[in-house]
Amino acid sequence: MSYPGYPPTGYPPFPGYPPAGQESSFPPPGQYPYPSGFPPMGGGAYPAVPSGGFPGAGGYTPGGYPAPGGYPGAPQPGGAPSYPGGQGFGAPPAGAGFSGYPQPPPQSYGGGPPQVPLSGGFPGGQMPSQYPGGQAPYSSQPAAMTQGTQGTVRPAANFDAMRDAEILRKAMKGFGTDEQAIVDVVASRSNDQRQKIKAAFKTMYGKDLIKDLKSELSGNMEELVLALFMPTTYYDAWSLRNAMKGAGTQERVLIEILCTRTNQEIQEIVRCYQSEFGRDLEKDIRSDTSGHFERLLVSMCQGNRDENQNVNHQLAQEDAQRLYQAGEGRLGTDESCFNMILATRSFPQLKATMEAYSRMANRDLLSSVGREFSGNVENGLKAILQCALNRPAFFAERLYYSMKGAGTDDSTLVRIVVTRSEIDLVQIKQIFTQMYQKTLSTMIASDTSGDYRKLLLAIVGQ
Repeated sequence: MSYPGYPPTGYPPFPGYPPAGQESSFPPPGQYPYPSGFPPMGGGAYPAVPSGGFPGAGGYTPGGYPAPGGYPGAPQPGGAPSYPGGQGFGAPPAGAGFSGYPQPPPQSYGGGPPQVPLSGGFPGGQMPSQYPGGQAPYSSQPAAMTQGTQGTVRPAANFDAMRDAEILRKAMKGFGTDEQAIVDVVASRSNDQRQKIKAAFKTMYGKDLIKDLKSELSGNMEELVLALFMPTTYYDAWSLRNAMKGAGTQERVLIEILCTRTNQEIQEIVRCYQSEFGRDLEKDIRSDTSGHFERLLVSMCQGNRDENQNVNHQLAQEDAQRLYQAGEGRLGTDESCFNMILATRSFPQLKATMEAYSRMANRDLLSSVGREFSGNVENGLKAILQCALNRPAFFAERLYYSMKGAGTDDSTLVRIVVTRSEIDLVQIKQIFTQMYQKTLSTMIASDTSGDYRKLLLAIVGQ
């Protein structure tokens, strides 16, 4: 299929994808016990985009993403289980171009102002003096907040953690639960503010807010609320752990997180994974995947991609030539060449390489990857290229296919809405409408129900 904005042309400016140092707090080691159990990913295959293409896609050869036959390795649908108890969290939520198609500006991936940890961003309001291995504490402020957010969720003005804790306590006290009160609070507070509410609740009532919420909620509503109360870095680390736990591996989750996050985010996820679960992320990847897909994910979890925003056009031309010779220009495929270039070059540099490739080979690089690779490694390489082209469009497509067809892949829906809510959900919504001629909120409303639908719509907005 063709992918929005490729080859690129002019586009209206708006703030780029996550400003440097998108990050979050997570509690000191041992605060959250080992999560045990998460619903298997629901949903089915990841089909090709409708043949109609995107609006205004004149004269551009579709690029073949994803390969016909769906997205290999998609887990079978499953419902949300009841989550285990335990102190603390203990649970999950958990060129030519396209006329008229907006293309994100050159995206910023690092080098922003240093992040200052906010007091109160850790449970109990105490910031640990040091993390294992002498690492500095994580900031609890999403980077998007420091450079003009494009998220649908922003910090509430006149925020009072104790007042919010009291509202939540009343909503859960006595017979029945006032779900609307819970929706009103959690959907309109930033992740950092939710951490402060959690700490205030324990201080005021001597009870654990997460345990109380788990006892009052169930199913998808429980998963969504618990996801919102997880510190951002912890949620990514937790999602990776659960994607590899037990029988089978949810490869799509590994791709979605490791191929789209910034260096700083990945380095923090790796440290959190070690401190919270006592495990080495790279070792888990090696034992759960194999071959070229394993090598790609190991490259990704180094968090060592070049983040220089300047584009070297000579290098782009040389890389395009190398990729052509490693794939279309020979019998067989030199997979290591693709891995090296796609794992090390900055996203703006990769975008320039894709433009050079399409001029030289008269075919787009996404299409060539589809011809040269298959299975999970194909999906991983394409995810990287799609993020270089238009990251919000990558997430818009994932959201669309989480709801398209019979059944809903609720875990993917929850994960993307929660993790992008303070970063680029505004752009994702705009591009979703252009790609599918319907709004994200309309599709959510028709695919979900009850308080779960209310809370999702409150986060996404109209």
